[in-house]
Amino acid sequence: MKKEKIIIGSRGSKLALIYAQNVKNKILEVSGLQENQILIKKIVTKGDQVDDKRLSEVGGKGLFSSNIEKELLDSNIDIAVHALKDMPAKETKGLLSNFFLKRNDPREILISRDKNKLEDLKSKSVIGTSSFRREFQVKRLKKDISCKLLRGNVETRLRKLKEGLYDAIILSRAGIKSLELEKEITQTFLISEIIPSVGQGIICSQCREKDLEIIKILNKINNFDTFKCAVAERDVLKILEGDCETAVGAHASLKDDKIILEAELFSLDGSQRFYEKEIRDVKEFDKIGLEIGKYLKKESKGNYKK
Repeated sequence: MKKEKIIIGSRGSKLALIYAQNVKNKILEVSGLQENQILIKKIVTKGDQVDDKRLSEVGGKGLFSSNIEKELLDSNIDIAVHALKDMPAKETKGLLSNFFLKRNDPREILISRDKNKLEDLKSKSVIGTSSFRREFQVKRLKKDISCKLLRGNVETRLRKLKEGLYDAIILSRAGIKSLELEKEITQTFLISEIIPSVGQGIICSQCREKDLEIIKILNKINNFDTFKCAVAERDVLKILEGDCETAVGAHASLKDDKIILEAELFSLDGSQRFYEKEIRDVKEFDKIGLEIGKYLKKESKGNYKK
């Protein structure tokens, strides 16, 4: 029996709703449903309610996804839309998270108050970020800066920067581009300078594993190049059993018939960096991340988690 209405669940931030609308637009292209048959429901997450502490202090990455997933499991929505980088590596029982739109730009960007690039920032400049990964990465590029906790949606972070609470902030280019705020960007980092978060720039659609009708629809909008890269990157995180305190970056790309995956892992205090890069036949997309994860885990001797 064909669904007469589909409800998409999303965080209520401006950026999250843009991502949900992107999924809706893709479904409209393939499903034969009309605009008024696909609704977007705003869901408040625990991660949105607490923005003055690190995620690790209040429950971890799942704070952005758990409330939405509960709505999905309770059949109050049919599809959940997430930024993949905000999702825990471990899948939630009863749900499928294997559907991805074409990846947006995964790179990191710097926005500074005085329009200075990182190398030109004054000594002891304060950079806002909530990520240990970003903190350790940026300090490798410029040692004489300090990092200070910064949480909240993109608009909140930009406001705090302009109020003078920070000299610069680091964000993902994908979010800034989706919000049409590219004019704010001071500097875009190369992947070789700052390896992004696992899944950065990827919009994930999630559904119940027994909802065959929705699975059929989501398969039609699934970008399989992005799928392969997402699997490879998330496999690194799964092996490391990483959480939001784990300072790990991973980025996969496809070229010709090859998959290229590079990842880095930092010790708890950021003093040690472990790095690996592999190039394999694209058919090994579901193996390469597991192997790199095992290598990083072995090399670090567990010195990356409490």
